[in-house]
Amino acid sequence: MTAAVLALQDVSKSFGMTQALSGMSLSLLPGEVHAVVGENGAGKSTMIKIMTGVHQPTSGTILIDGQVVAIPGTKAARDLGVAAIYQEPMVFPDLDVAENIFISATDLGLLQRRGQLREKAHALIDRIGMRLDVDRIAAGLTLAEQQAVEIARALSQDVRVLIMDEPTASLSAHEAGELRRVARTLAAQGVAVVYISHRLEEIFEVADRVTVIRDGQHISTRPVGEVTPDSLIADMVGREVGNFYAKAPSQTRDEVLLSVRDLAVEEVFSGVSFDLHRGEVLCMAGLIGARRTDVALALFGIRPPTGGEVVYKGQPYRPRDAAQAIAAGIAYVSEDRRKLGLAMPMPIRANVTLATLGKVLSPLGLVRLGQERAVAESHRKRLNIRTPHVELAVAMLSGGNQQKVMLAKWLEMKPDLLIFDEPTRGIDVGAKAEVHDLIRDFVAAGGAALVISSDLPEVLALGDRILVMREGRQMGILPHEEASQEAVMRLATGQMQGAA
Repeated sequence: MTAAVLALQDVSKSFGMTQALSGMSLSLLPGEVHAVVGENGAGKSTMIKIMTGVHQPTSGTILIDGQVVAIPGTKAARDLGVAAIYQEPMVFPDLDVAENIFISATDLGLLQRRGQLREKAHALIDRIGMRLDVDRIAAGLTLAEQQAVEIARALSQDVRVLIMDEPTASLSAHEAGELRRVARTLAAQGVAVVYISHRLEEIFEVADRVTVIRDGQHISTRPVGEVTPDSLIADMVGREVGNFYAKAPSQTRDEVLLSVRDLAVEEVFSGVSFDLHRGEVLCMAGLIGARRTDVALALFGIRPPTGGEVVYKGQPYRPRDAAQAIAAGIAYVSEDRRKLGLAMPMPIRANVTLATLGKVLSPLGLVRLGQERAVAESHRKRLNIRTPHVELAVAMLSGGNQQKVMLAKWLEMKPDLLIFDEPTRGIDVGAKAEVHDLIRDFVAAGGAALVISSDLPEVLALGDRILVMREGRQMGILPHEEASQEAVMRLATGQMQGAA
């Protein structure tokens, strides 16, 4: 039996009260492509960061060639021969290919010896079987070529374990095929390749073994010839769904609030069509790279659509910017509350009135602090925001209470349509239940909600219908009574086409 070049034994990682990994074990053999699959949030990213020294395990053991090691940082990982490339390549756009490959070289004089630099860069590019001009400036490279540069950089540091995290999510079919060929080429040269992808068809094309991770735990590791798409999906979504996720039926009304036909943003997504009724929650599901957020940004005017038709409240709607969307009664609750949803240093009261500031301004343009406090206080009580007072900076609140403040900001404008992008990401179970109740209360009062979520139990709990996307295309719409985790995953991974 070939000895593992890298192994994790009973590795766990917690962040405060959140258990990201629990008893994770994994062995990587030289000369194999080892696929790792799991839902969003399954723990794959945490595992990668432990192997590359970004995070330290709370407990458990890491072994290299059978010897226990510590990986205290990314440099230590590189020294041990462990490297990773990601969906978004990290190259220096103003440097050429050769300079990017050797940017981390310890021999600083190499960067000055131009002839030797080019020669070594050529050898590395040839090793992975790519055709690439090493004198070309990186700013003009395609994503696939940038990935190749990162792989060559890893090889220049004597990589023994190369982790490829969603490397093809943003690539064309041809480019993705080239990258899979590179993965097989490296494995044939003795490198242990970890291949993480939501594209199940890739797994069967490129992998020797496949490991399934679910809820931070190792579920199974099997030769790829012993698994099927259905068995992988069953392992990926096989957890029990508790009462917290029980579906509370909405009172969907006949009135169509938003009608979308063949919505598109060039080179991003296309062919998105649905009707959204008052009193309805329409959930959008999909895996990384599905482009669900891009659909929301198009409807909110952040990235105006380049094709298709939208009718809102019975009138043609062509959003040009967010101000137009807000004026029309559309609100967007961003997935990134810290950067895009809230002004973290400002007090709660100021955040609550951000989208409706004109209501609390005097004729001279000054904020009526008493009125602003009263507005914020009403939402504090209504949404059960846990804070001693509304003068507290939002940054001091827990994640769940920050989420409620962001909801209060948009509810204050009394929208007809609320778009939620990952509404419960990073908050505890109790806060999740409260956010779910807020969404249900909003639609019960006559609003409509479009909810983007990577949490399948949440999608099944909230959605009256579920629209599933894959790589910028709408795969189908499932009514609640026909929806299951398996059915959603089959659409999301391209194993089944659904009716719209």
